[in-house]
Order: sequence, then structure tokens, then C-alpha cells
Amino acid sequence: MSAAAEIFVSALIVIGAVFTLVGSWGLVKLDAPMSRLHAPTKAGTLGVGSVLMASMCYAFIWRDGSAHELLITAFLFVTAPVSAMLIAKVAIFRRTNVQELPPPPTDTTWATHDTGERAIKSSSASENRGGNTATPG
Repeated sequence: MSAAAEIFVSALIVIGAVFTLVGSWGLVKLDAPMSRLHAPTKAGTLGVGSVLMASMCYAFIWRDGSAHELLITAFLFVTAPVSAMLIAKVAIFRRTNVQELPPPPTDTTWATHDTGERAIKSSSASENRGGNTATPG
């Protein structure tokens, strides 16, 4: 059983190293930002996830198991899509000329490119509303 477990853990480490290497290579070699998104988010996540799986298997087979690797894996799978979305938003923003952008929406719940004039109006309107809530009478 020990030899099979060692082979399994070693295979997970090699698979993780290959995925991480491919993700790093794709990040360096691909030139367009939207193409570069797939390398670190897909291959890198699978590579690090595989190495963390090997670490979990090793910890539970030969030592006292711990949930540290599971927490790291959960954090990785939550943050990778967020970083990909932010990189995509920056790439879209840089590709679009500022004059070609659509006007920002009227509500303030969505993050968009805002001109200085509207931002000043919106901040002065919120200052006028915020202080006194009593009605004159």
C-alpha cells in the first residue's frame, strides 16, 4: 500500500508541475491580454490544485491530516475567476477609447468609467442629501 500511495502522490505532483509549467509558458508566450487570461486561470489553477491535492494525500496517509490545503484550494478556486475578471475589464477598458465609451448609467451601483462632471454632481448631490433629514416646517 505504501508504494502505491507514493506513486499516486508523485503522479499528482508531476501532473501539477506540468500544468503549472504550461500555464506559466502560456502567460509568457501569448501576446493578447484576452488570450493570456486562460493560461494562469485555467492551467495554473489546475496545476496548483493538483500539487495541493498531493500535499493533502501525503498528509492524510503518512501524518496527521490537516485542512490547510483544503482551505488554500478553496481560496484559489474563489480568487482565480475574480482576478481573471479584473484582467479582462482592464483589457477591455484599455482597448476602448475614452470618447467611444457609452455614457455611465444613472445609478451608482455599477462600476463604470465616469467623467469628472458627473462624479462631481453626484458627490455634491449626496452631500446635500446626507446631512439633515428633518423636513422644514
